[in-house]
Amino acid sequence: MDAPGMVTFDAIMFPADDRPPHVVPLMTSGHTYATNAEPYRCGRTPHPEVYMDYIADQLGSQAWRFHLIEALDGMLQKLPTPYMVFYPVVSRDGMPFPVNKCIREIQGDKFAEANAWRGNLVVAKYKDPKYSTMIDASMADFPIIKNYLSTHLAPS
Repeated sequence: MDAPGMVTFDAIMFPADDRPPHVVPLMTSGHTYATNAEPYRCGRTPHPEVYMDYIADQLGSQAWRFHLIEALDGMLQKLPTPYMVFYPVVSRDGMPFPVNKCIREIQGDKFAEANAWRGNLVVAKYKDPKYSTMIDASMADFPIIKNYLSTHLAPS
């Protein structure tokens, strides 16, 4: 699937500050190289860095990483439409990103500062477990993502 130009998909942003989660248009650009890595398998490069405050500007996709949400605790099968959480890893000034207050609240007594989600998170939805196509997420997806984030600490 080679799609040139910018295309947007609705994604859910979990701001690090006091704002509530909300839907944002996630820009993607087409690419022509073949790769098996999940965020690029669909033939598009996502640009979540647009929504990540304090991220290193010139690094593009090297300034963020992704984490897959493929199942909820207790599920025997994978989600038919998985999610990908994009999170910042390289800040402009080398300082750590602020703890994500929204996720901190969602985790409640399970919150652990050492493994806290930091910075603004952007969550994209995919059509199938092969990550072949990104599709629009909506606030109807929020309960599934919230359930996952309530029990999962940030990747180390």
